[in-house]
Amino acid sequence: MAHAGHAHATDVLVAGAGPVGLTAAGELRRRGIGCRIVDRLPARLPFAKAVGIQPRTFEIWDRMGLVRDALAAAVPMLGQLAYVNGAEQPRIDLVLPPEVPYRFAALPQYDTERLLEEFLARFGSRIERSTELVSFTQDADGVTSLLRTPDGGEEEVRSRYLVGCDGAHSIVRKGLGLTFEGGAFPEEYMLADVEVDWDLPHGYGVRSTHRGADGAVDDVLVCIPLPGPGRYRMSMLVPPALSRARQTAAAGRTSGAAGDGVAHGLESGRAPALPDVQAVLDRLSPQPTTASGIRWASVFRISHRIVDRYGDGRVFVAGDAAHIHPPTGAQGMNTGIQDAWNLAWKLALAVDGAARPGLLASYDAERRPVGEEVVGRTVRHAAHGVQADPDDLATVMMREAQLLVGYRGSPIVDPPDGATNAAGPLPGDRAPDCGGLTGPICAYPLRLYDLLRERDHVLLLYGGGGPDGAAALGALVRTARACAGDRIAVCVVLPPDTPAGEALPPVHRDTRGEFAALYGVEGPTAFLVRPDGHLAARHCPPDPRRLADHLAHTLMTPAGEPPTPSAPT
Repeated sequence: MAHAGHAHATDVLVAGAGPVGLTAAGELRRRGIGCRIVDRLPARLPFAKAVGIQPRTFEIWDRMGLVRDALAAAVPMLGQLAYVNGAEQPRIDLVLPPEVPYRFAALPQYDTERLLEEFLARFGSRIERSTELVSFTQDADGVTSLLRTPDGGEEEVRSRYLVGCDGAHSIVRKGLGLTFEGGAFPEEYMLADVEVDWDLPHGYGVRSTHRGADGAVDDVLVCIPLPGPGRYRMSMLVPPALSRARQTAAAGRTSGAAGDGVAHGLESGRAPALPDVQAVLDRLSPQPTTASGIRWASVFRISHRIVDRYGDGRVFVAGDAAHIHPPTGAQGMNTGIQDAWNLAWKLALAVDGAARPGLLASYDAERRPVGEEVVGRTVRHAAHGVQADPDDLATVMMREAQLLVGYRGSPIVDPPDGATNAAGPLPGDRAPDCGGLTGPICAYPLRLYDLLRERDHVLLLYGGGGPDGAAALGALVRTARACAGDRIAVCVVLPPDTPAGEALPPVHRDTRGEFAALYGVEGPTAFLVRPDGHLAARHCPPDPRRLADHLAHTLMTPAGEPPTPSAPT
């Protein structure tokens, strides 16, 4: 064995270069944080595994400056056609409120990874391929990781933080000693990326099932449209001849699990072929059709598990390393991307010495409840279908789009303001988009998300025109600057006919009243929007001391001290 290389310092080491790890690394590098990302695979896998892109993920990519490329590569996902024993069921249309800027879409995982890898390259970083995390230790000042390099040697890497995005069989999770409670589904499935010649409506997924005499589902076909004519990612039950479970059971071994006992993901061994796919289509396709152009196929298993905590000290887990569950509703990869996004902005502040001690701890407090909810919901939907959800369809669609994820009760989010009109979003909720904002220079209406793009914290001030209002808003702006310097941008939104004071930052007019309606404001209100697009605070009426008090829980001042309520205004 080659000798260990010299230690190389970096701010953050990311293990795993799937969509979750690439999101973490890309966001860290966008913020100027030193980061290395390693992956044991020699190249990106050409598999369309996770294919659903949720509207919330597009919003994240919008905030990063990546969304235009993603929209050009994806295809719309308009809804689902359902069939039971050949009989057509009510169609599900994926409908969202008009103010939501993006809709559901499909994109092969390898294209998602390509886009994120190209984004990472904008900042001079690349994936270190054929490089595997072997072990790590941490102390009060950092993490020492041992990597196996492409030549079979070893390299010791010193970093301030380590993020494990290394999948269901995570070395980081095991090294931290985290529990991963749950279980495995007995069924085995096969995935295939194929083309068919049916004339079903474009942009709709297909779910076709067969129920036996006892009413139980005994055969299933799920097809998700992909870019390209007649192309779908199909999943179906494994035929007996391909069943690894049957083979290993006959040999007296445990089936479908790695050495850690976690039965989840693609399996090695014989891959399904085109005749295997065609046999299922012959049984379940709503129209006679012929499969062709198979790009890849595999057998896979599904488990449902979640860790007892999302990190320990300077080491964290995200994505499949923290939670695995059925692919129902395309929640897994999208949830992992949100994990990475939530963690990355907090790590960036910590590396810069601008984070209060509780900021990193809020990652577990905010994201583990989300993971628990997703695991439970996808298990229920896998057993009974999304149609069995007790909520109304509009709520179901918003939840599936991941637009209802929120952090009310988080230790870094203000409690609800008793004087606030509850019609709008509360602290912890996603900050909704709106249109119709006009500025003094831009001649066309803007979206609110145009003003938030590629910014960190944003102090969003509504109302307060005229000399008195301008003076009050000016005090808030000075407090923000004293508490956080240029880490907080300021955006002022005024009703259409309210005069602006000369001392205010650039002002945007709520020309169509959309901001006032969606945010439930009737008078001057201050919103603090976090880097991940969630509200940290909502103050009505605005109060410089309350703003400084809130920031004291999150940020250090530019002078390196926590803000205090007595910060200058």
